[in-house]
Amino acid sequence: MAIALAAAALSFASTSSEAQAQTRGNAQAEQSQSLRNNGAASRALPPTGRYVSESGEGFILDRSGQRPLLRFDRRDETWVLRPTAAPRGDVIYRNDAGDQLLRVTPGGGMTVYTPRAPGGSPASLSGPAPSLTPPTLGPAQMFQLMTRRSAMLSQALGRLIEINVDTDGAAESLTVEALILSTDAALRIARSPSARSSLDRLRSITIVDGPRASVTYARGDLRIVVSPTQGVAGRPSSARVIDAFLTPAAAPRRR
Repeated sequence: MAIALAAAALSFASTSSEAQAQTRGNAQAEQSQSLRNNGAASRALPPTGRYVSESGEGFILDRSGQRPLLRFDRRDETWVLRPTAAPRGDVIYRNDAGDQLLRVTPGGGMTVYTPRAPGGSPASLSGPAPSLTPPTLGPAQMFQLMTRRSAMLSQALGRLIEINVDTDGAAESLTVEALILSTDAALRIARSPSARSSLDRLRSITIVDGPRASVTYARGDLRIVVSPTQGVAGRPSSARVIDAFLTPAAAPRRR
C-alpha cells in the first residue's frame, strides 16, 4: 500500500580456556535468570479484564497475546508492556520509551502510574473486557483517515502538512495505529506553549515498513518505521514520537 496525501488537498575474549569456560557459565546463568524473570512476570501479571485505580482511572489489561497490552479509558493508544525485575520480587511493566506504567507484586497486587497519580495508585479488577484487537482498514478508509488527520494537523499548525504511507498489507494495523498516535502526539505538543516551537519545521509525516520499529525526526519529516515481524510491538508509541520531536526537551505526555 503506497499512499501520499498532501494537506493542501486535505489530503541495532579472553584467550584462555578457563576464561572461556567462565564466560560460557556466566552466559548460561544470565539466560537462566532471564527465563526465570520472564516466568515470574507471567505469573505475577493479573488476568485480562478491566481495572479501576483508586485515583479513578480505568483501563483494560489484555494478556491474550504474546505481550501484555494496556489501554486507558477514553484513549486511542494501546501500550505494549515490557517486564523488568524489581526489588522484593515485584515486576515493573514499562512502555517502549521506558516509562513505568504498572508495578505488580508476587501476590498479584497492582499499582498503575499515570500523570494524575505519578506516585502510583492501587488498581483492582472491576470486570471482564474485550481483547485489544489492532484496527484494520481498507484503502478507502485509510485514505479518509489520512485526510482527517491531515486536516486536524493543518488547522492546529496553520500550514500545509503532508502525510505519506508506503507499507504493505501485513503492516496495515500497525500503520493505522502509527498514524493515529503520531498525529495525536503532534497535536498535544501543538497545544503546549512551551513545546509548540519544536513543530516549527514539521512539514510531513512518513510511515514505511522495515525490519524494526523506529521513529526519527529530521529536516521537517517525522519518519516512522513499522515492523510486522515484531507483532504488536512493531510500531513506536506516542511517548517515543514525542521524544523524537522534543529530545532533549521535556515532553508533555498524557496517557
